[in-house]
Amino acid sequence: MGSSLTMPPVLSLVVPVYNEERNIHAFLTEATRALEALGESFEIVFVDDGSKDGSLGLLVAATTTDARVRVVSFARNFGKETALAAGLAHASGDAVIPIDCDLQHPPALIAEMVAQWRKGADMVLAVRSKRTEESWPRRTASGLYYRVLRWLTSVDIPAHAGDFRLISRKVVDVLNQMPERHRFMKGIYAWPGFKTATIEFQAAQRNDGGGSKWGFFKLWRFALDGIFSFSTMPLKVWTYVGLLCAAGSFVYLLVTIIQVLWFGVDVPGYASVLSVLLFFNGLSIISNGIQGEYLARIFEEVKGRPLYVVGGRWGFESSKRLEAVGAQAPASAQAQPQAKSGADSAA
Repeated sequence: MGSSLTMPPVLSLVVPVYNEERNIHAFLTEATRALEALGESFEIVFVDDGSKDGSLGLLVAATTTDARVRVVSFARNFGKETALAAGLAHASGDAVIPIDCDLQHPPALIAEMVAQWRKGADMVLAVRSKRTEESWPRRTASGLYYRVLRWLTSVDIPAHAGDFRLISRKVVDVLNQMPERHRFMKGIYAWPGFKTATIEFQAAQRNDGGGSKWGFFKLWRFALDGIFSFSTMPLKVWTYVGLLCAAGSFVYLLVTIIQVLWFGVDVPGYASVLSVLLFFNGLSIISNGIQGEYLARIFEEVKGRPLYVVGGRWGFESSKRLEAVGAQAPASAQAQPQAKSGADSAA
């Protein structure tokens, strides 16, 4: 059993969890072994994102056997990006490491991350050297997407770098001040800047042998969030599309006039008019759809609802930094306390 902390730990692991009961024990074993080998004080902050299996029960039980384990439980499923935001808000370490619970992110790599941090890096990215565990279409689409994203935005968002990274406390404090609700965490991580180092790794297969929980439409929405959250180019480009279409229409009009007046050529009517109408109506609908995406995000922001609702907290009694700064947890709300849950009061 780990002893109670009297000071904020050096390292914090942030672990989003959604229906991971088959992975929790193996992850805790591997992560604890890797962290204890470093000889640094640490905590492991699990964020249960409204799991429907026995994940929460296993996590709460872990807090009773190891005082270094903390659990934040959402009142419902809010999504992985929001779970990461909650984890960063509740982590108290001098360096924070988001990591997946399925052991695709190897805990053994933490030692190399810490070494780079000790050398002065404020963020240490774990970049996939290969993506052989993914299909060729998915690898190709991912590479193309990040090339387009870097062209659309001024923020340098590295390709093949996911949530697995080490983030220094001063960067975490900046991230905790970013309250947007449509959270594209890879862009949010990159936005503050600071000194960055990279290390390469090969992602393993999921510990439970299952497949990815990210289907096509979920990935599509995630990709759109990245573009619309970090670039206004999709809005601005329609000015140039309009100018190009207007110029093309003017040229076509001149050609038509010359054909009729100078050469007496009959201009086909129905088919050409219908094609032009359908084309420009399609452009208008696309333009309106893009504007709608931005308006929907504005709508979500101005409502000012909490980013997430905490149903319970376990294991935070010994965290001095949480007592000092826990009230800064961004855009969160605490559900009605559970009398027998052992949950902390609202931050």
